Amino acid sequence: MPFDYDLDFDTINFREKPELYRVGRGEQGVLLVEPYKSEILPHWRFKTPDIAKESSTKIMELFEEYREKNDFVGMDMARKFIQMGYTRARRYTNYKGGRKYNEDGSIKERDIDPIKAESAAIFKKQWDKIRKDEDYLKRKKHHQKEFG
Repeated sequence: MPFDYDLDFDTINFREKPELYRVGRGEQGVLLVEPYKSEILPHWRFKTPDIAKESSTKIMELFEEYREKNDFVGMDMARKFIQMGYTRARRYTNYKGGRKYNEDGSIKERDIDPIKAESAAIFKKQWDKIRKDEDYLKRKKHHQKEFG
């Protein structure tokens, strides 16, 4: 089931109504689903490897806290922020300023930033860990079967 962008995200507390949450693809909805966005976003950073390490560690701690509370939506939102840490750091690795396209719509030449590449690798390691987490995968399958 795709992520439902037609919901009124300004009024829904997904902790209270987890049945309304759809996993979607990749990072869909990462900046919409409350209260998780407000809990995780302040910790999401990737400017340097040290910052990325601190950020990904904190988000993984939140992932584990959500697990302890049997809160799949929180776990999945933490996963999305970890995934987004990787994808955004990779974008900044490849394109200075994070902009992939020129003003005319053509793709810019890559200008590899090794510092951002290291930040991306830090998030990728955590994302790979989540993607192999049997408990997370079981909960994800259950949520999708139960709620779509």
